[in-house]
Amino acid sequence: MSMESGALPDTGSPESSSDFAFAFNDVNFSDRVLRIEILPDTTGSKPDPDDSLADWARNRKRRRDDQLSNADDLRSFILSVLNMDDTLRILTERTEQREEQILNCNMPDLEDGVTYENQEEEAVAMVEESHVGAETTINQSGHEAAQGSEASSSMDYSEVQVKTIHISSPILAAKSPFFYKLFSNGMRESEQRHVTLRIQASEEAALMDLLNFMYSNTLPRTTPTALLDVLMAADKFEVASCMRYCSRLLRNLPMTCESALLYLDLPSTILMADTVQPLTDAAKQFLAARFKDISKKVLNLPLAGIEAVLFSDDLQVASEDAVYDFVLKWARMHYPKLEERREILSTRLLRFVRFPCMTCRKLKKVLTCSDIEPELASKVVLDALFFKAEAPYRQRSLVAEEANASFRRFVERAYKYRPVKVVEFESPRQQCIVYLDLRREECAQLFPAGRVYSQAFHLGGQGFFLSGHCNMDQQSSFHCFGLFLGMQEKGSVAFTVDYEFASRTKPSEDFVSKYKGNYTFTGGKAVGYRNLFGVPWTAFIADDSPYFINGILHLRAELTIKK
Repeated sequence: MSMESGALPDTGSPESSSDFAFAFNDVNFSDRVLRIEILPDTTGSKPDPDDSLADWARNRKRRRDDQLSNADDLRSFILSVLNMDDTLRILTERTEQREEQILNCNMPDLEDGVTYENQEEEAVAMVEESHVGAETTINQSGHEAAQGSEASSSMDYSEVQVKTIHISSPILAAKSPFFYKLFSNGMRESEQRHVTLRIQASEEAALMDLLNFMYSNTLPRTTPTALLDVLMAADKFEVASCMRYCSRLLRNLPMTCESALLYLDLPSTILMADTVQPLTDAAKQFLAARFKDISKKVLNLPLAGIEAVLFSDDLQVASEDAVYDFVLKWARMHYPKLEERREILSTRLLRFVRFPCMTCRKLKKVLTCSDIEPELASKVVLDALFFKAEAPYRQRSLVAEEANASFRRFVERAYKYRPVKVVEFESPRQQCIVYLDLRREECAQLFPAGRVYSQAFHLGGQGFFLSGHCNMDQQSSFHCFGLFLGMQEKGSVAFTVDYEFASRTKPSEDFVSKYKGNYTFTGGKAVGYRNLFGVPWTAFIADDSPYFINGILHLRAELTIKK
């Protein structure tokens, strides 16, 4: 068979939609024979299309464990052969004796952080000349035949089933880069008629569905478990259009917590495929919406689920400090060994913590946390402090740059307590200046009786907070915006503070003082002004309001301990 060198296999685009179902397994429209050797599963059971997703996940894990065990046995054999003096003679004899080389499709799923020796990153079509001259076989894994023959020497080949399918090499090559490379490698063997694949019994139905799809662009079985099996087979044989098709059908099925976690736990080669991204994105969005409130239930989620939840901007948490504490708690629960915990934090989880949004008091604790490598702790804290020190316009620029980033460091979540920026002075008097920014949308949601609180800040060893209110004015004639200063509950300490509230105001956009006074605080008390701007709520929130600059209300509170 000859193919134009410029012709490319299908990459999954919708344009490649020709229906050749009539030609499937028809000798009249085929130029090759595909011989499928079906080996019995070590688990002893074939997948049932009516299995639940939980059953499918358990069966996949069991098969993967068995395959990893076989891979370990194979490596042990290789090492023993390499230590023999007559290695070359053995390899030569076995090469001469074998009549064919088999495409082994039951390789273990690759997981992040696991490397298997002698495996290629891509399926490699190795075609060798057969002594009988009529049949060509392929090895997907790239192992030497001597290794394969020894590894399978204990297998009872009387149990091997064989299926023969008539195939059209142009159709398969158009759908799959794997078959394209096999049928166009320029060697004489690529023109021979027979190709042999070796698969596990658990893969038989999926492979047949995949071959059918390459002709017809449809699948006969569309249950969730059947689609997942075909998706795995399509990934192995690089049939991008089928991966997209399976991903789309799975995405259209009702999403559950179970299915979302299963989709995010698929092999890394599938998760990285562009064709599957819409499915994994939908799974992440489902989990993020389901677990907005970090609670005890979230602690039981596996790693993939935790990553999806932590990525969300909509977490309902008090502050980023709470996110950091939660991550440490989850890691300590699931990885009790310090070395493993440090590894998972540094490589997988800490990237989801937005350290620049944390308070300086919590950042100090990060530096002394034994769960984090000291070098990494220093880096994230320094990066956070540098961001806090940036000019506001530069901070906004950094936030904007992260709009489509895979991981976000600077974007604030929907915190229950809004972040503040604090400048502290120790002399000549203890003093702090606190900046609180509120978006117009946040303020609008306060009507008619809502409140928004700032994160805590400290002065003279005591914790304080700001709170913005939508309340009635003192005569209860209209709604208005109020700002209050409160002290946290801590003992019975009382001391007097001078305070001043200000807001940036158009047209100058400078801070303009709105209210000042002094108050003797005790734990749990608050002081402020019910109508900070002296206007009704409608005028405060209006589009032409002078108090919102680019949609942001900029507030400042200056506190000084009175001697």
